[in-house]
Amino acid sequence: MPAQDAVLRELAEVLWEESPGHHGGALSKILVAAGESGSRVIDYRISSYEPRAHVALHAHEAKEQIYHFVEGEGLLTLGERKVVVRRNSYVFIPPGVPHALDNTGLANLVFLVITAPVVV
Repeated sequence: MPAQDAVLRELAEVLWEESPGHHGGALSKILVAAGESGSRVIDYRISSYEPRAHVALHAHEAKEQIYHFVEGEGLLTLGERKVVVRRNSYVFIPPGVPHALDNTGLANLVFLVITAPVVV
């Protein structure tokens, strides 16, 4: 990719949004969207969940995801398993794995989300 096609932005330029299935102050800033911002397949965002905020149980049939937690603590559901996540935790979620996330802490749960389609 030539330098003139590179995208440089400030985090403050991007508005917070609450996507469908996200509740109680589960907000994200979509920093790089697949098909936009120069990316063909990668979706990259930062999320901040207020205490008690959550995303409902769901699965992505054709996408892989990585969550990398940078602040706070919460409870991540992976299928039947529930695990505590906090700063420096990260998880790779393969396609088809049901997952949910609840902020069970006293401060915001902040994490990076990288999503890519499955390449066949």
